[in-house]
Amino acid sequence: QVQVVESGGGSVQAGGSLRLSCTASGLTFDNYAMGWFRQAPGKEREGVACITWSGDRTYYVDSVKGRFTTFRDNAKKTLYLQMNSLKPEDTAMYYCAARAGSYVDMCLRPNEPNFGYWGQGTQVTVSS
Repeated sequence: QVQVVESGGGSVQAGGSLRLSCTASGLTFDNYAMGWFRQAPGKEREGVACITWSGDRTYYVDSVKGRFTTFRDNAKKTLYLQMNSLKPEDTAMYYCAARAGSYVDMCLRPNEPNFGYWGQGTQVTVSS
């Protein structure tokens, strides 16, 4: 049984930092592209940052470029999202996902059916 579990969310003031972690079990971790996604109330889920199975290439949505960094440790089966210079508009539920295939497509089309494996999410709240 595949399990994807996020951790590290919380409440911070604008300009602060958080690091999210995501562990995956029940799958061959380094066979999958991994990604971070977020969904704010009343909005669609969007791809924030995605990474190849090897970690050699990443994709970021424009709104987080230069502030967020994603990386992975395949030996630990863990994905990370380092979030710096947080803004109130970053407030959302953040999800981790694993998907076989293109890391860019993963970020661009997060609402496709049979997308892959999703975690339950971790809340990030940024106050002004």
